[in-house]
Amino acid sequence: MSMLKSHPTKMEIKSMLKPYPTNKEIKLNPKEMLVSKTDQRGVITYGNKKFVEVSGYKENELIGSPHSILRHPDMPKAIFYLMWESIKKGKNIMAVVKNLARNGDHYWVTTDFDIQRDREGKIRNYIAYRQAAPKSVLKEIEPLYQKMLEIENEHGMDASLKYLEGFLEEKDMSYNQYIENLAKPKGITGALFEKMKQMFA
Repeated sequence: MSMLKSHPTKMEIKSMLKPYPTNKEIKLNPKEMLVSKTDQRGVITYGNKKFVEVSGYKENELIGSPHSILRHPDMPKAIFYLMWESIKKGKNIMAVVKNLARNGDHYWVTTDFDIQRDREGKIRNYIAYRQAAPKSVLKEIEPLYQKMLEIENEHGMDASLKYLEGFLEEKDMSYNQYIENLAKPKGITGALFEKMKQMFA
């Protein structure tokens, strides 16, 4: 008995056509913020002008697509697992992420979230605020992510998570605390970042 295969959805086609990385970095202005909003499933429902511009996609290509359209293959799956586990529980988390633009170039960002709820308190959507990740942060993060990715490719995501747990236990920190300590904007820059967030809340 033959099995009938359904045609792939537009989302599935987009994920199959992901660009090949060029290893060229897009330099971001640290004073600018990239903002996107997704529903509970991670489907993009809004992106500000800078987010759309840096991604290289047209706005109509991004809206309705899964946020994973921007996922760079150098990123360990374990980091996204931690992010989703946190925000699904209504807890904010700060993360450092390498994203893939449409032309294959990449850009590093620190990401902070705002979790929006309906009148009944149920999570309605997520807003992600991104700024350029400082070079000082990448000096620590790139080797860590590279090691996690090697472990992940060899032994799977659970092994990668276990390695990260051990790494963080030595520092007596959670991933969120580690990233906040490394990358959270401080002083005037931090105050400006918070003010910019309020514009989109």
